[in-house]
Amino acid sequence: MTKFINLHTHKFSNLPDVMEIVNQYPWEFDTSIPNYSIGIHPWYIDKNRLEADLKIIKQKLQLDECLALGECGLDKRIEIPLDLQISVFKKQLEIVKQTNKPIILHCVAAYDEVIAIKKEMKIENPMIIHGFSKNEQVAQTLLKNGFYLSFGKYLLRNPDLEKVFTFAPKNQILLETDTIEESIYQVYDKAASIKEISLEEMKSIVFNNFSTIFNYK
Repeated sequence: MTKFINLHTHKFSNLPDVMEIVNQYPWEFDTSIPNYSIGIHPWYIDKNRLEADLKIIKQKLQLDECLALGECGLDKRIEIPLDLQISVFKKQLEIVKQTNKPIILHCVAAYDEVIAIKKEMKIENPMIIHGFSKNEQVAQTLLKNGFYLSFGKYLLRNPDLEKVFTFAPKNQILLETDTIEESIYQVYDKAASIKEISLEEMKSIVFNNFSTIFNYK
């Protein structure tokens, strides 16, 4: 049976038909979660804790149950200086580069910077923009630069995003819940109806993408 893939969630649901990547932070790690990503979110950068956090990220990325780095990235709408965010982001990318694990990205108003860093650091690990909510032009630029787009909350909330999701190539999309109350099943139902395909086909598309990106057997 093809499982539902939830690319990014902050709540571990333990549903038998869902494979979910639960977001973890180095400073509040839950060892009971079977599959997770780990990273320093730009909102929560703490210089006093930074070296300890990076050390934990390095350790966890060696483990099979740690599927990805993230969420990490850049956010221009917060008080934390962008140069500090970029420095912390690059330090995390240096660690993940030593693996083939994907990167789950939080990106707000900093797409040009993220694309430039990907090129500058020659990142070959798959990079996924989680919670994508922007227009077709931004989507096209990201897709052209090899990023994957994960859709969730805004697909349920913003009708304008339906057009973007319609044209997004099937081999570059993923689905998620992030922090919303709605279930991953509701996200898949919505996604399937926008693409005008069956739920089973939607599941199969996302599962195949997940298997490719995460080298999942």
